[in-house]
Amino acid sequence: MSRPLSGWGRYPRITPETLSRPRSEVAVAEAMARGPLIARGNGRSYGDSALSEGQVLDMTGFRHILGFDPETGLVEAEAGVLLGDLIAAFLPLGFFPFVTPGTKLVTLGGAIASDVHGKNHLRDGSFGHHLAWIEIMTAEGEVLRCTKASNSGLFQQTIGGMGLTGVILRAGLYLRPVETGWIAQDMRPARDLAEAMAIFEEAAADADGPTYSVAWFDCLGQGEALGRSLVMLGDHARLEQLEPRRRARPFVTPEKRRLNVPLDAPGLALNRYTLRAFNGLYYRAGARKAGPSLVDWDSYFYPLDAITNWNRIYGRRGFAQFQCVLPLAGARAGLERLLAAISEAGQGSFLAVLKRLGPDTTAHSFPMEGYTLALDFPVTPAALALLDRLDRITLDHGGRFYLAKDSRLKAQTLHAADPRLTTLSETRRAEGWDSRFASAQSRRLQL
Repeated sequence: MSRPLSGWGRYPRITPETLSRPRSEVAVAEAMARGPLIARGNGRSYGDSALSEGQVLDMTGFRHILGFDPETGLVEAEAGVLLGDLIAAFLPLGFFPFVTPGTKLVTLGGAIASDVHGKNHLRDGSFGHHLAWIEIMTAEGEVLRCTKASNSGLFQQTIGGMGLTGVILRAGLYLRPVETGWIAQDMRPARDLAEAMAIFEEAAADADGPTYSVAWFDCLGQGEALGRSLVMLGDHARLEQLEPRRRARPFVTPEKRRLNVPLDAPGLALNRYTLRAFNGLYYRAGARKAGPSLVDWDSYFYPLDAITNWNRIYGRRGFAQFQCVLPLAGARAGLERLLAAISEAGQGSFLAVLKRLGPDTTAHSFPMEGYTLALDFPVTPAALALLDRLDRITLDHGGRFYLAKDSRLKAQTLHAADPRLTTLSETRRAEGWDSRFASAQSRRLQL
C-alpha cells in the first residue's frame, strides 16, 4: 500500500497508486512498461511536480558518484545524488557547485529537471548551463546520452522540463574551483525597495562585482518601509582572506547546531502581528551586522537546512510558495504592486527573498533578466485568494512563474505567462512523452 506523498510545502498530499524505488535501468524500464510515471528525487520541490495519483518512481536508489576529473572539475554521478553529497565529497578537494538553490538536500536529477538557479544567476546562469551531459531513459525505454551537440533537442527540453521528457539516470556536471569553505559577505541594509534595487544594480553593473547577491526583505513593510531589506553580497573567500589559524585547514568550518521543529505549529501562531514583530526584529538584527564578514558556506547558502522540518511552522495544512520573475524594465513597478497587495492583505511571510537574475537562453526554464520574488503563505482561503491576485499582477507586468515552487497555479495563467510551456506541451504530445511521463502538476497545468 502506497503512502501519501507531498512536496516540501506539504500541499497537496496525494497517495500514488504505485510507489517504487528502482536501483537499476532494468527496474526503471519495467516501471515504465506498467504505465505513466513521474520520477521523484528527495521531495524538495514545493508542490505537486513530483506527485501523481498513478505511478511515482523514487530515484534515491540511484545515489552513486561515478567519477571525477580534478583537471576540469567534471563530476559524473547518478540522478539520486544530493548536492550535499557532492559538497561533502569535493569541497575538501577545493570544488563547489557552480549553481545551488537554497537547500543542498536536492538531488542532481531534481536540480536538472527544475533547472534550479541560485544567488549567482546574474553571473553564472542556471544549473543547466554547467552540465556536460545527461543520460535519460526515453519513452521507448532507450537510454540516450544527451549533450549540446548530440541529442541536443532532448538535452535542452529536459533542462527545466520538470521530469516530463524522460527519466534522468545520470549526469556530468562541472564544479567550481574554490580556495576555501568560506564566503566573504557584505551585509547591506536597505531602507526600502528602491534602495535595495539600487544595491543590486550597482553590483550588476560592476564586471568585477560580487558573484552572489540575495536579499531578505520585510514583505509587510508599509509606507517608507515598503520593501526594506537586508541585501547579502558574497564571493568565495580567497585563502589570503582567512585568519592565519584557519589557513592550514581552509575547508574546515564550524559544525552547526541543528534545530528541529518536532510538531506542526498551531494556525494562530502565524498572523500579521507575529509576522510584523518577527520581521522588525530580523531587520534590526541584520542591520547591526552590516558590513563585511566571513561566513561559512553552509550558513550563507543553506541557513534553513539547519532547521529540520522547518516546513512545519506553517501548520498541518501546509504552505504554498509564490515565486515569480518580472522583466527588468518594469520590475520596480511590479514589485511595488505585489508588496502593496501583500501588505494590505496582512498575509505575510517569514521567508521573503528577492534576487536579481540575468539573461537566460534555455528552452523553457524559469529565469529571465529581471527580479525574482519568493514568499511562503500558509494554506488558507484568504492566502489562496491573495495568491490569485498576485498571479494577475505578475501577468500585468510580463512576469512568469517557477514550476518547482508551484502547487496551485491555473493552466490558463501559466500558459498566458509563458508560451514556451505551451510549446513543451505540444512537443510532449507529438513525441508521445505525455503517455509515459505525467505528474499531478502536468495534468493540472495541461502540460
